[in-house]
Amino acid sequence: MAMHTESSMPLLFDPHIYERLVQAYHRIDQRDVLQAWHLLEALHVFGQTRLLPHAHTHWLMLGLAWRTRNLAEWRGQILRLLLVPLGHLLTRLPLGNNGRAHVSAFQPMAVTPELMATIRQFQQPNPRTS
Repeated sequence: MAMHTESSMPLLFDPHIYERLVQAYHRIDQRDVLQAWHLLEALHVFGQTRLLPHAHTHWLMLGLAWRTRNLAEWRGQILRLLLVPLGHLLTRLPLGNNGRAHVSAFQPMAVTPELMATIRQFQQPNPRTS
């Protein structure tokens, strides 16, 4: 069973919402690194209960770490990409975890209000991207 706390219960996965978040990530100015990481964290929280979206999100995180020359984040994302299949096979997913290298890959977390607001924004058919 996936590890979770009361405040990190899994969100109901919807591929349309995930895709809207991915599209928003690809549309933003990639020089806006803080917004790029924020969208990737939202993608991770939202998609981590599904193997392919979870792996895809870490792949996107790896790419952003590479583009920003963040070696610690890049190494952390390599590790997480290797752990994703095992986590799904063993159903040991730290729900709510934002997927970043500066937090433990095994630590369940409460979803921050900011990440939850971003996810909720993309539940609408035509979310604002600003």
